[in-house]
Amino acid sequence: MSDAPGRRSAPSADGIAKHARAAKSRGPAPVHLWNPPFCGDLDMRIAADGTWFYLGTPIGRKPLVRLFSSILKREGDRYFLVTPVEKVGITVDDAPFVAVDFSVDGAGAETALTFRTQVDDEVPAGPGHPIDVRRDPRTDAPRPYVMVRDDLWALIDRKSFYRLVELGVPADVDGVSWFGVRSRGAFFPIIPEAELPG
Repeated sequence: MSDAPGRRSAPSADGIAKHARAAKSRGPAPVHLWNPPFCGDLDMRIAADGTWFYLGTPIGRKPLVRLFSSILKREGDRYFLVTPVEKVGITVDDAPFVAVDFSVDGAGAETALTFRTQVDDEVPAGPGHPIDVRRDPRTDAPRPYVMVRDDLWALIDRKSFYRLVELGVPADVDGVSWFGVRSRGAFFPIIPEAELPG
């Protein structure tokens, strides 16, 4: 069905994917350079476990999820899929990515951690990609994240967090003794040493 002159069609996942493919080169798209008009919200959601849903159904095609993740943009507390010609809002339950594994190179001050997300992005933890351990407001349990890009974070999954803790070392931060991890010359606090179990 064609639209009346001057009217835009409602946004759809197929339309977003088509425009993203047309504009995409290798790697994340330059969404920071694109400023298209807002076209409304799309019934698309990223669950806390990193699963993408469209119209309530999981998106089973990983290449399509990777494509959508490459055009994701955050503005304040809202998330959008952005192409050169349209911008649509989507829902993100927690973080848009999940770090499902990591590799370790070097040791001590030379340690370099590289995380892999559920869409196979590689994230070199360090000053440009910090690790941030927050507290769950309901349970006070630690919730660790690593920044993927442009204020888009990945929740570090439980098995990876346990491995991360095994690499922990003490360090003084602003006069407080912390237990945390090092990567690419930066120290990322996990928990104050005083709160470590005896």
